[in-house]
Amino acid sequence: MLVNMNDLLLPAKEKGYGVGFFNAVNVEMARAVIETAEELQAPVMIGTAEILLPAMELERVAEYLIPMAQKASVPVCVHYDHGLTFERCMEALKLGFTSIMYDCSTTDYEENVMRVAEMVKICHAVGVTVEGELGHVGDNEGAGKLLNPSDYYTNPDMAEDFVRRTGVDSLAVAVGNAHGDYKFAPKLDFERIRIIAQKTNLPLVLHGGSGLLDDDFRIAIQNGISKVNIFTDIDKAGKRGIEKGLAEGAATMMGLIPYEIDAMKEVVAEKMKLFGSVNRG
Repeated sequence: MLVNMNDLLLPAKEKGYGVGFFNAVNVEMARAVIETAEELQAPVMIGTAEILLPAMELERVAEYLIPMAQKASVPVCVHYDHGLTFERCMEALKLGFTSIMYDCSTTDYEENVMRVAEMVKICHAVGVTVEGELGHVGDNEGAGKLLNPSDYYTNPDMAEDFVRRTGVDSLAVAVGNAHGDYKFAPKLDFERIRIIAQKTNLPLVLHGGSGLLDDDFRIAIQNGISKVNIFTDIDKAGKRGIEKGLAEGAATMMGLIPYEIDAMKEVVAEKMKLFGSVNRG
């Protein structure tokens, strides 16, 4: 069943559980996520991000994700994550994505507000939900690594103003989280999450979920996180599955596919159970 983000996150916020968002840059990833969601009767968000488009173009992603979501026995929101350009966000909208993240967090505050408010106006006119980001979630390595991440943490008072002026449906927050592999266990600012949730009264989003401790997820969800983004964990699981298949003598790509999917399904199931979304679909 294809739905938008509010259909999933508003009940999650009300009942105190989290919904997983999983990037799926090929059909095997999509199968692992949606099949696991159906088996566990869990609502789920699935999609891709602008930075991942070199692996699979947006139109190709839409060709497999939209029909799979429509046929699923549980609610599935197809989400375009970290849309960096207006043009790509509009492309996702036209292709049938039901939720858009317009990430203008690297611009100055007023520019972020103006751009996201425009996106909200366009998307809401056709029943599509919008996620914004305030503060900036950096990377654990590479060009996106922040020297002093705390300088970019989300300001609760600004978050309240941002939500009021943009009309976003959810807000991604920077609270000690980062994209990619963590070299050391991060220290999340749970009190900041709680205050932002109280001031905005919106579902909050935790990016960079792969590699956090189980208690980090539980406490973050208790304090107001409703959506958790996962990619690195399932990406690495797929690789482990292929390695297992090769070690056990799989001689063709077709022979490796079950290993890949099974390994990713195991991780997706772990996350859904941890987030409390099982039997919420």
